[in-house]
Amino acid sequence: MTTLNLGVLAHVDAGKTSLTERLLFDAGAIRRLGSVDGGDTHTDTGDLERRRGITIRSAVASFALGGLTVNLVDTPGHTDFTAEVERALGVLDAAVLVLSAVEGVQARTRVLARTLRRRAVPTLLFVNKVDRTGARDAELLASVRRRLFPGVVALNAVDGIGTGDVRTTPRDLADPLFREVVAEILAEHDDALLADLVDGRVPGASRVRAALRAQTAAARATPLVFGSALNGQGTRDLLDAIAAYLPSTRGDASAEPLGTVFALERNASGEKTALLRVFDGELRARDKVTLRSPGVLERHARVTSVQVAGAGRTAGPGDIARVRGLAEARVGDVVTTSGGVATVNVEEPEFGRPTLETVVRARDAADASRLRAALLRLAEEDPLIGVAPLPGGTTSLRLYGEVQKEVIASTLRETFGVPAEFEESRVVHLERPAGVGEAVEEMDWRRRRPDFWATIGLRVEPGPSGSGVVFRRETELGALPAAFDRAIAETVHLTLEQGLHGWPVTDCAVTLTASGFGGPVSTAADFRGLTPMVLMRALARAGTRVYEPYRRFELEIPEDALSAVTARLAALGAELRDAKPDPEGWRIEGEVPARQVGAFERELPGLTGGDGVWWPRPSGDRPVPGRPPARPRTGPDPLDRDAYLREV
Repeated sequence: MTTLNLGVLAHVDAGKTSLTERLLFDAGAIRRLGSVDGGDTHTDTGDLERRRGITIRSAVASFALGGLTVNLVDTPGHTDFTAEVERALGVLDAAVLVLSAVEGVQARTRVLARTLRRRAVPTLLFVNKVDRTGARDAELLASVRRRLFPGVVALNAVDGIGTGDVRTTPRDLADPLFREVVAEILAEHDDALLADLVDGRVPGASRVRAALRAQTAAARATPLVFGSALNGQGTRDLLDAIAAYLPSTRGDASAEPLGTVFALERNASGEKTALLRVFDGELRARDKVTLRSPGVLERHARVTSVQVAGAGRTAGPGDIARVRGLAEARVGDVVTTSGGVATVNVEEPEFGRPTLETVVRARDAADASRLRAALLRLAEEDPLIGVAPLPGGTTSLRLYGEVQKEVIASTLRETFGVPAEFEESRVVHLERPAGVGEAVEEMDWRRRRPDFWATIGLRVEPGPSGSGVVFRRETELGALPAAFDRAIAETVHLTLEQGLHGWPVTDCAVTLTASGFGGPVSTAADFRGLTPMVLMRALARAGTRVYEPYRRFELEIPEDALSAVTARLAALGAELRDAKPDPEGWRIEGEVPARQVGAFERELPGLTGGDGVWWPRPSGDRPVPGRPPARPRTGPDPLDRDAYLREV
């Protein structure tokens, strides 16, 4: 039996989860249809998902389609959960992109379609809601060809569109007229078909079918099906198209096991289950495996159980398995056998990393440790949220948007029993050293009890772009006991989470220039206490500049919106690099401060009548002109010696 890992993607409210339910029902995988309104769908299993009627976490459900096992991955539609979509795309063989026959090609639809095209993901289109008033077919099909996929092939026809009596009829390649239409579309990428048509010959049905399958697999053609997830019209046609035109998984079962963790689940007792896509090899219970992630130490584990839908206890190429025993697994981990070698592929996310930050604190101070543990667990499921501890029992949290913040707050309260308070979200800035600075503090043996039984000297200087924080030593190797040396190194990184203006410091080198300790009286705590004071004095002498993140963007707008959009972008501090007409209006490219992205996204529909769409992507950062913004410091300030010593 072959396997197909199929994602379902859509603009929010296009009917994606309802379609997932219908496909499972039509394929016989479930006996009863759930509904989003009723809160009883089979893929939106969390209380928050059912109450809000949105998908928050990717979910997997499997069904058989003849000799094909389809693993159906339902992904979030809301922009705040793009990280979930990002991870799902990494494990898919193909995708179904859902459109609404009423709303048509929406902004988010175009973003998703562009991403699928860039990644060359084989795609089927399902035009949902043909039974709703205002539904369109011919007009929408033309819009899809212009805006999404030029090589669209409609596999069924619609009668009575926009009414409760709507019916869909499959179109058969045995019909010469339909076959010729399809051949003309495919001839764009098939010289043999083109030659036949030029010579007045209509290719045979089997040849056209094979060409459509090949071009769909190569992401050059896009079959389209009209239908309604609510009444089932067209969904059988979609299942037939999945079986006929989408490519199944390829992999080497004899190779070393290689897979990726793309989601995590926990049962009521907190036991972790990793959802793992296997690319090569076979994975079984009792296998010893290695978990690898960029920037994280390797972890080793023994698989205790493997569950694969309809395939027993062995996971092979293409399978999505629920694996237990990986207690330290994180989303994004590459999984190999303990002796296996795997390259961790680090790609900048298609939708960019989160640029908003909030500070979270437990409503009851006694719950501070429980809050931090809960947030670290959430970070296992979504590493991009960037949980980082701050002094004073608070935690820094990276976010895509305010809906995501609301969901995290509800999860903390309802799942972990920790009510939390969130500060207002802000864009994350960075600090870099502007020059070189040094400071040293020696133990004062003349005092009966010095502030710290330690001597530390540090130099701060700029480092190469992208180098982060590098700790070096000029002192003699072994001059300090290992515990004291480690205390300095760890505290340097922790201290630089808050620079002179309160922002994280990056791209700098910190060098230990002097060290000393007082025999048996010195402790690691002395070095942890003194390091922030010396480091921040050195940083103050070096000075820092504050940088803000930028986003480069591509923007498509109607012709009559050009003046209003460019004026608004200019007011937000954007730099326009290029503007040129295209068949839909204007295409604009430029860069804009990340802090203005949210405002522009909110205003774009009003400026363009809902027809504007843009693709913002990371574009590095730039120095902030004028007076730099400051982030309030949490915890004691090492530059205020008296206050710092009182607290430490």
